[in-house]
Amino acid sequence: MKSKLATLTLALALATTAVAQQKPIYQPLGAPADPDVPARWNFYRDYAQATGLLKQIAAAHPDICRLESLGKSYGDREMWVMTITNQAQGDEKDEAKKPAFWIDGGIHANEVQAVDVVLYTAWYMTEMYGRNETITRLIDERVFYLMPMMSPDSRDAHMHEPNTTNGPRGGQRPVDDDRDGRVDEDPADDLDGDGHITQMRVRDPLGRYKPHDEYPAMMVRVDPDETGTYTMLGAEGIDNDGDGSVNEDGDGYYDPNRDWPWQWQPAYVQRGAHHYPLSVHENRLVADFVMAHANIAGAQSYHNTGGMILRGPGSKDDRWPRADIAVYDQLGKRGEEMLPGYRYMNTADDLYEVWGGETDWFHTMVGAFAFVNELNTPYNLFRESGETGFFARQDSRHKFDRLLLLGDGFVEWHEVDHPTYGKIEVGGMKKNWGRQPPSFLLEEECHRNMAFTMWHADQMPKVEIDEVVVRSVDDGLFEVTATLMNRKLTPTRSAFNIEHKVTPPDIASIAGERAKVIAAMTSDDRLFDRVQDAGRNPHQVRLDVIPSWRPKYVRWLVAGNGEVEVSVQSTKGGTANTKVPLVDSVDSKED
Repeated sequence: MKSKLATLTLALALATTAVAQQKPIYQPLGAPADPDVPARWNFYRDYAQATGLLKQIAAAHPDICRLESLGKSYGDREMWVMTITNQAQGDEKDEAKKPAFWIDGGIHANEVQAVDVVLYTAWYMTEMYGRNETITRLIDERVFYLMPMMSPDSRDAHMHEPNTTNGPRGGQRPVDDDRDGRVDEDPADDLDGDGHITQMRVRDPLGRYKPHDEYPAMMVRVDPDETGTYTMLGAEGIDNDGDGSVNEDGDGYYDPNRDWPWQWQPAYVQRGAHHYPLSVHENRLVADFVMAHANIAGAQSYHNTGGMILRGPGSKDDRWPRADIAVYDQLGKRGEEMLPGYRYMNTADDLYEVWGGETDWFHTMVGAFAFVNELNTPYNLFRESGETGFFARQDSRHKFDRLLLLGDGFVEWHEVDHPTYGKIEVGGMKKNWGRQPPSFLLEEECHRNMAFTMWHADQMPKVEIDEVVVRSVDDGLFEVTATLMNRKLTPTRSAFNIEHKVTPPDIASIAGERAKVIAAMTSDDRLFDRVQDAGRNPHQVRLDVIPSWRPKYVRWLVAGNGEVEVSVQSTKGGTANTKVPLVDSVDSKED
């Protein structure tokens, strides 16, 4: 009897579980709870893990994304680019007619969450297509090119080799930093073998440092009228090449974000500049791809740290038109609202000068409005508005470590043997703390930055033919007036683009089998009080720009009958077309 009762109870429990499993998953707002590609966003993926995720996404969503490699890095890793758009609308030639947006991360490989924000963006967009109206519309209307890992070799070096939170910033090609005829021969040394390059100190009754009263792991400089208990010796390392210096020739050094053609300067002006513009092979692969996709109208590059939304120009002697800055202002100020603790800034005037920066190149030589987001705002530690530097204050980091990381953010000071200094102590901040948010803050960082980038992408130009009016002026002679609009913040061509002829003008055209175009003119006002003649090719009217939220009027004088097609083509703003009969529009409406 007991056996039968137990069996019945088990069967009932299983049935109840089955019914419960059939119920839909309760869906919180944000990322899907039942994704096609399960993915967690509370850890950092190395090159192999990121590659695996990209391949999973591409396999699960072949109708809206494809994955390709632009070539191999110095370390023989693929330079992955994922294209996301509605591929049912046509092939790559059709994609070129849509406005496109470029997203990259990890050009400085130690800035590891930059890669994960791009990966999250690819995952979120593909998972939310068909679920979220905004994402669905963007994928239908736009093209997105995502390159998560601009420096894949150094990403793995940061994760799998001893490093600080600051390295390696550059690539892995050997460079003779100290000009002694050898390359990369004196890197930092992991004296205790824990995978972190921390600090060295030695006891010294006349030293200039002492432990902090409340946070003993934190070293502070003593006042001028007192002595300390320690002398600081710098980052963990030994003099590997016997030249009297420690850690002066590690992996690299060249800076991939000082390698771009616009305002490039050699290394004696700009530290980190390589041999010549685009001499970094990985950058050249990217530049070739971007230049082959002239429809790229916006760009976002992710870096860390400090919580900043940066626009160019990067050098103080470079000045961009006020009209372009006004567009950046509108985009950047919205970013401050979406990213609490972030500040919208100009790189040269508000941070430091950068010659040969990637996003300056995007604006000046590609014609795209581009931002750098410096991820990981110190504001996130305790939501205190006073935290505005690159890093949180030392005491804030130690407080956060004690209260929220439970002591996991720092290596406790401990004794090791040093071949030069003898008995010393090593300890301090781990490489996965400082620049990188902890696991429980990572997904929020990914989502908020993704959302800002989607909003920016939605403000790329999109040309429309708002209205076409036909008026009969004589027997078989018609006046055809098209109202062209761009209901986005970004114009079809930036002021810099127009001045320097970065991309061709927009084209408004008219054609019909039984129609002949006699003349054409353009105006910025509906009454055509001020007009500009279209010149020798009235059937194809060249327009400098279709501005943001302001109409552009084109009027043709056409002889003939039948139907004509009016179209507009913009390199950055897409295309639009419509057909109308050569019949007086006013008379037709009255009839």
